[in-house]
Amino acid sequence: MESFKKFFGFEDENNLNKLTILYLIIAYIFSIAVRYIYIQKVGSIPTFLWQHHLMINNNDGYYWAEGARDILAGFHQANDLSPIDTPATLFTAYLAKILPFIPFDVLIEYLPGFIGSLIVIPVILIGRILGSTWLGFLAALLSGIAWSYYHRTMFGYYDTDMLVIVLPVSAIAMIMYGFEKKQKFYFFFATLIEIFMSQWHGGLFNIANGLFIMSFIYIIILKRGAINNYLFLLYLIIPVLPVSCIAKYTIALIYLLMHQFILENKVKHLQQKPKIVWSFLTFVVIIYLSIVGLPWLNDILHSSYFTRAVTNTVKGDKLHYFSVVNTVREAGHISYDTIAHRISGSWIGFILGVLGYFFLMIRYPILMISLPMVALGFFTIKGGLRFTIFAVPFMALGDAYIAYLIGKVTHKAFLKDTISKGYTYFISFVIMAAIIYPNYKHVYRYLVPTVFNKYEVATLDKLKHIAGRNDYVMTWWDYGYPIRYYADVKTFIDGGKHSGDVNYPVSFALTRNLKSSRNMAILDAYFNEYNYKHNKSSDYLKSMLDKYHTKDPNDFLALLSTDIKLPSIKEDIYYFLPLRMFNILPTIALFSNIDLKTGKEQRHFFFQANSFKKAGNNILLGNGVKILLNKKVILVGNQIVPIHYFAITEILKNGKTIKKIDKFSNRGLNIIYMKSYRKWLILDDFFFDSTFVQLFVFENTGGLFKPVIINPYVKIYKVSK
Repeated sequence: MESFKKFFGFEDENNLNKLTILYLIIAYIFSIAVRYIYIQKVGSIPTFLWQHHLMINNNDGYYWAEGARDILAGFHQANDLSPIDTPATLFTAYLAKILPFIPFDVLIEYLPGFIGSLIVIPVILIGRILGSTWLGFLAALLSGIAWSYYHRTMFGYYDTDMLVIVLPVSAIAMIMYGFEKKQKFYFFFATLIEIFMSQWHGGLFNIANGLFIMSFIYIIILKRGAINNYLFLLYLIIPVLPVSCIAKYTIALIYLLMHQFILENKVKHLQQKPKIVWSFLTFVVIIYLSIVGLPWLNDILHSSYFTRAVTNTVKGDKLHYFSVVNTVREAGHISYDTIAHRISGSWIGFILGVLGYFFLMIRYPILMISLPMVALGFFTIKGGLRFTIFAVPFMALGDAYIAYLIGKVTHKAFLKDTISKGYTYFISFVIMAAIIYPNYKHVYRYLVPTVFNKYEVATLDKLKHIAGRNDYVMTWWDYGYPIRYYADVKTFIDGGKHSGDVNYPVSFALTRNLKSSRNMAILDAYFNEYNYKHNKSSDYLKSMLDKYHTKDPNDFLALLSTDIKLPSIKEDIYYFLPLRMFNILPTIALFSNIDLKTGKEQRHFFFQANSFKKAGNNILLGNGVKILLNKKVILVGNQIVPIHYFAITEILKNGKTIKKIDKFSNRGLNIIYMKSYRKWLILDDFFFDSTFVQLFVFENTGGLFKPVIINPYVKIYKVSK
């Protein structure tokens, strides 16, 4: 039995502290070096540069960048939604102040890579706890560049994700050290990390809660005889208490002092009175379940990622809205193949990782404390691809363990015992390198464009000098954060403010006729300001119904196409219409193509093609769509549809757009050929008459909008009040 344990365990290492530091440095440098592949490949592409610096490639990054910018500037506008008091923005602003020689745009470009690569530290420390720093080193090499983790910590992906994994894995390492070394200070540090990580990202509260539960189970199953472990456990309940973070930090410090000077001296006395201990533990469990556990479980079960409802009903008002969860890719269902590759880079790596993790947990039960993160990582099957990163470091540990065992088996089977154990390390390194390679290969090919190109940013920079800071920009939520960052204006919706009720007015404004759009935009701006100033939280559409004394929402929407009396607003409203919006126009329409009373969805036809072939009098657009010009019909699959309008637009050298529109019949689908873009649009009357198409394609303002900035990439109009 002893030889079995020795074989499947790890031997002690000489000069362990120095070796650990060496491994940390190598793993960190490797993680950073791999990330520079992206910089080398895209850093010189002109369209990705603004003011000679590479722009970030993550929409949400501009949210945090806006907050840090406003902190540095010392001011921001009321109701501009700038996050000036979040840990991420405060951290970035602080770094910008102590590193003034680094341009701000350069700082946010490189920060996620340098911070995210810190994952190698807790992974190597966990390996050391499990008996081998070499194990942690091998796992760290994979953890830092695994598909999903790389995606969210690469250079340019400026987001809170740069610490979302580093912090909980660090907390796990501290807890494991605490149990192994029986030292309260490790638990105190774990508590501080958990409190901070819940501040850093609210979702990490679930991990903190899970760590308490698993630590409790670990003590009950394997360490119940040690009274000190129950005292250690109380540290881990502090981060999940329903009090402020300042209170949590204070409680943690007070408890540490009590533990040091009072409780530690009572351990032997308590050991002799187990009834007192069990009574106290029962009391703790009851308190936990009542104030933390049950409310937390209720929140989890009612999370949108569990319910995934198609519509969202406003309680009491019975207004149905389309849920944004249905359109968020990272929250959608993904295949098992995608899961395996995002976690480990390949099916082989994934399977070995799962097996290795299982074997590790049998050999070292303390690893069960990491189960909350692994479980959350596999929740990706239900919750979407965003969760895969939580399983990455622990599947990497599993891969490293299998590689080490194979190396040891090979050594024992084919090499003499007198030969150095370095051969075991060499073989395990080669195996791990093979597991890492698919991830490296993916990184080499994974070239992500910046959020906006330089022409779009240049347009926003011009708008910044035209619009006031309190003015609004009407556009879809995908573009909200970068618009606020570069143009320093307000937006109606953004990556965080995009629930069904706020999306509806914007979707309506972009996809309905010009008059309805203009009226909705003014009302949306009015109630954005009104509700903010009067501290009201009711949705804007309900407020509009009340203002016009209308109970039926469909009657109100019909009123918007008439000359209704509008409230006076101080703010100007600008429409930001980028060329790229064609790609998401059908999705935008979903949010207002829904009956507000019944929730029934309506569908309209929209098809675009950026390439085509000409075959005689026919134009082949792909996907079974053909234009039969001689017959003046469109073939969509097996269905023949008459052509209603056939329009051709072209941008001249002077920037002016000319258009020709022919009417072929009184019904059917419409064709638009945007000659300068080589883009074909096949769309029904709904999309043809939409404000986006009328303003961007035809530059038809109807006297309700004024052109402000017009170029091939972006067209900006101002609403006439």
